[in-house]
Amino acid sequence: MISLRDVEFSYGGNVPALAVSALDIGPGLTIVVGPNGAGKSTLLRVAAGVERPARGTVTIDDVDVWRFEAEARRHLAYVPEHPELTPYATIADVLELVARLRGAESSAVANALDRVGLLELAWHTVRELSMGQRRRALFATGLIGDPRVLVLDEPLETMDHAMRDLISAWVTERRASGAVILLATHDLQPFAAEVDSAVVVRGGEARLVSSVDLGPVSERLEKLERLASGA
Repeated sequence: MISLRDVEFSYGGNVPALAVSALDIGPGLTIVVGPNGAGKSTLLRVAAGVERPARGTVTIDDVDVWRFEAEARRHLAYVPEHPELTPYATIADVLELVARLRGAESSAVANALDRVGLLELAWHTVRELSMGQRRRALFATGLIGDPRVLVLDEPLETMDHAMRDLISAWVTERRASGAVILLATHDLQPFAAEVDSAVVVRGGEARLVSSVDLGPVSERLEKLERLASGA
C-alpha cells in the first residue's frame, strides 16, 4: 500500500502544488485523473519518493520512503512521463543497477531488454538513444524483479502499438498478482475495464473514488472521462 499523511509539497511558491491530508492506495489498479495542471504528476513523484514533501509522510507498505529509502524502494517501479536516465551510462548499466537493488537475477536484464526490443543496444549509452528508445529503456526497468508497487505516468505516451500492447498486458499481469498500481494517463480506454479505484486531483488536492462509486464496468470509461475533465 502507498499511504500519504498530511503531505504538502511546493515548487517554491506560497501555494502548495500538492496538499493531501490522507490517501491510501491499495492493491489493484488506481487511475489518477484530473484536469491538466491539477497536480497529477506531482502526486506521482511524491508517491514514488522522487520529490520530498515539505511536511507529512509517504510510506510504502508502512515503510517511510525518506527514512528507510532502500527498503521502501526495493519493490517500487517508477516510470515517469519524461525519461530520467543518466546520459553517460549504458542501458545495461542502468538495468543492472535496478536488478541489484531489487535482488533480481542478472538474467533479468537481458530478458527485460529483449521484451522491449533493445537487447542489441544494451551497451549503447542513454544519450545515443532516440526519445522513443529511452522511454522503452525506462519501461524495461519496471520489468525487472516483479515489483509490488508501480507508479506510472503516461506509460503509453508516444509508444508504438507493440509497446502499448506489452505495457497494457504487463499492467494486467501485475494487477492479477496483487500489485499496487498508481497510473496517470490521458488514454483511459485501454485500462478502464480493470480500474479498481481512481484518485481525482484538482488544485493540488486528491480524493479517492472507490470501485463502487465508479459504477459498473460498462460505464466506467465514461465516468473516468467525466472525472478527468473536472465534470
